Amino acid sequence: MNPIVIIGSGLAGYNTAKELRKLDTATPLVIIAADSSRFYSKPMLSNAIASKKAPAAIALNTPEQMATQLNATVRANTRIDTIDTAAHTLKIGNETLTYSKLVLALGADQIRLPLSGNAAGSVMTVNDLDEYAHFRDTLEGKKRVAIIGAGLIGCEFANDLAAGGYAVDVIDIAQQPLGRLLPAEGGALLRDKLSALGVQWHFGTGVKAVESAGDSADSGYLLTLDNGNTIEADLVLSAVGLKPRTAIAAAAGIQVNRGIVADRGLATSAPDVYTLGDCAEIEGLVMPYVMPIMHAARALAQTLAGKPAQVSFPAMPVMVKTPACPTIVSPPAAGASGNWQIEANPEGVKSLFVAPDGKLLGFALNGTATAERPKLLPQLPPVLA
Repeated sequence: MNPIVIIGSGLAGYNTAKELRKLDTATPLVIIAADSSRFYSKPMLSNAIASKKAPAAIALNTPEQMATQLNATVRANTRIDTIDTAAHTLKIGNETLTYSKLVLALGADQIRLPLSGNAAGSVMTVNDLDEYAHFRDTLEGKKRVAIIGAGLIGCEFANDLAAGGYAVDVIDIAQQPLGRLLPAEGGALLRDKLSALGVQWHFGTGVKAVESAGDSADSGYLLTLDNGNTIEADLVLSAVGLKPRTAIAAAAGIQVNRGIVADRGLATSAPDVYTLGDCAEIEGLVMPYVMPIMHAARALAQTLAGKPAQVSFPAMPVMVKTPACPTIVSPPAAGASGNWQIEANPEGVKSLFVAPDGKLLGFALNGTATAERPKLLPQLPPVLA
């Protein structure tokens, strides 16, 4: 019997395997990933410094332990060269592997800005545990960190680093943190609370160049901003967003758009090929968050076990890990008609996106207003019914 093959050992890949094994313990299963394939919680990467958690302590299981738990073959540090969807085969160097069903759980790459300067190549990203371990090693002995991007990941790292005693500068072309998720009032509270922690903000401008500040490796960096200002830093972290990994799917003739295109059954345009997670675009939705992945994994496992299922997404608020200003967001659907209704005080901002007919379509809660989540959540419409 040809195996089910899952490409990717992140939350999407491993949780699909876990859910499948609840339904089917016998079908051969192979999990292939380009990284070390350790099982861990990716959200922990942006809050481990203040809690003094070492990278080695973040990993929950080794690939060998996962292989035993899942009755699967786990192949770490292995790259797929090509996919032949007609032949149901993968090429790994000179090896050909035949699959019965294929799951693309490829994840996403950090977007890299086209920066100039002789140290542009030294700008770091954190997108998996291996990169995080390198980041922490490089951070050792440093004092000043510049973060490019004030989105969700940038704000989480800013909070974590500042709480850990580092001097933090955050640069973003927007006028506030979480510019795509928060109304101005909520953004202002998050800005002020992180400022009180020591974060320095540089809004309305981008980074033009990153240069070495001296001749030695420990000299640090000089960032030149689009507005002409400069920032000195010992380490530069880029957190400007994610781009779904679609190249190998596109090369195989599988339909891609913003992500790998899938229907509600998680099926792609190729027979017996499925996708989920950060690389997937499900019914036009790209949702790089934990809860959509968990819902998709449960649905896909049923299909892989021979009981075709479709995924449904309820309202799934995102908890932003900024302890200095707890924040929960459940944005309205793109293009939704309505207006923000905002109640603000020095310790909390409740922002409700309300349709003309009075129905609640989304919310953003900051500080003490996060206590409103249990009451508001049942009022939200599903993301995908």
